[in-house]
Amino acid sequence: MKITKMRLRELTGTIEHPEGPFWEERLIRPVDVYPEFQKQTGAETNWQPIKSGETTSTIVLIFIEIETDAGITGLGGPVDRGTAAHLHLHYRNKLIGMDPLATERIWDILYRDGVHDRKGTPMFSISAIDNALWDLRGKAMGRPVHVLLGGPTRTELPAYASMLGFSLEPEKVTARAKEYAAMGYAAQKWFPRWGPSDGREGIRKNVALMENLRDSAGPESDIMIDAWMSWDVPYTLDMAQRLKPYEPRWLEEPVLPDKIKQYAEIRDKSVVPISGGEHEYTRWGIKELLDARAVDVMQADTYWAGGISEMVKICHLCAAYDIPIVPHGHSVPANVQLS
Repeated sequence: MKITKMRLRELTGTIEHPEGPFWEERLIRPVDVYPEFQKQTGAETNWQPIKSGETTSTIVLIFIEIETDAGITGLGGPVDRGTAAHLHLHYRNKLIGMDPLATERIWDILYRDGVHDRKGTPMFSISAIDNALWDLRGKAMGRPVHVLLGGPTRTELPAYASMLGFSLEPEKVTARAKEYAAMGYAAQKWFPRWGPSDGREGIRKNVALMENLRDSAGPESDIMIDAWMSWDVPYTLDMAQRLKPYEPRWLEEPVLPDKIKQYAEIRDKSVVPISGGEHEYTRWGIKELLDARAVDVMQADTYWAGGISEMVKICHLCAAYDIPIVPHGHSVPANVQLS
């Protein structure tokens, strides 16, 4: 069996949200240290689907298809437009004639061929190709991918509700935390909007948010706080002390991902567990975090860090260091098979 073609397919759909805007509030971002960026809306930061009205939004997703001479096609993605462009320019013809089942060989060729492609968008491309090849392998062998990986290792997967984009108005937080707890979610992840540049008022708002969440979700719910790389070491350690009475499950990505020594300092001194790794790539990048003892929970992303082939290696690495891995995921299929 040989690869004959790689194509990209763009799909457009509509999200219905009759109760109000799909994206109620913007994220805090590392660039918010500059005041002019603090006032940008979600639309200006490109962190929401293309709006087509107050109650509907148009969303565009791009998928990769790898075709073979055996008539079997592997599906990967979704990817963003930047990754799609990279796939088209760099890999459209490179895979033709290769054995699609030789995933380790293909991964290594793509990694070695792109000397500047070790992180970011190029690794998103390699991840999409690898995930598509695993989909193809499962179809060729007539078995689910999780079986080909040696599973199943469990019969159930825990899920948490990611409250990205929801309003942090106190009454809305109360209502939503109660709603999702009642739906059966045993954990919720929330995204505070305040960081070091917001002063004491921002600190008070962060604490009030956590207090509200604990009261509303109940004493048994896990609550995670994602700082989205927008805090610093002193601020994170201060917030950890202030939030500890409300028992957060973890503080996620408090500082920029390249600041591994700062991560290690935070993890060493924090009274709350620290998670990270979603913006790190490949086994080598993850190993740097592990060697530095930088996180309590690893969150590498199957769609970003190198695909299923690389995530298997990352999972084994984390197991060797006794660090649990909770794969970050903005999409479900590959993560479900891996988990």
